[in-house]
Amino acid sequence: MGFIALAGVAAEFGVIMVLYLNHALVKHRDENGRLDEQALLAAIRDGAVLRVRPKVMTVATIMAGLLPIMWGGGVGSEVMQRIAAQMVGGMVSAPLLSMLVIPALYKLLHRHGRKT
Repeated sequence: MGFIALAGVAAEFGVIMVLYLNHALVKHRDENGRLDEQALLAAIRDGAVLRVRPKVMTVATIMAGLLPIMWGGGVGSEVMQRIAAQMVGGMVSAPLLSMLVIPALYKLLHRHGRKT
């Protein structure tokens, strides 16, 4: 169950990142609708930077809710600790993926699409 919840959060991170990158790309186009390499990099940087604070807030909120479950004891804690452990591990890696890998892939795909 933890993996399913984590997959949903990671997918949300990725979709929102691509939306912000698309919005920044539209803002950085020149009056003719063209986009050079420097404008593409600036658009990706601006779009990714806009997501840092909301992503940190989301991850901090999820972690604040999961850490007491991981450290707690009592009835049913064994099952909940396993779910929380998966989510905590994912909350470390999913933001890094969406902040580093998705903008890099976006740049590669956009540059490839522009050349063809």
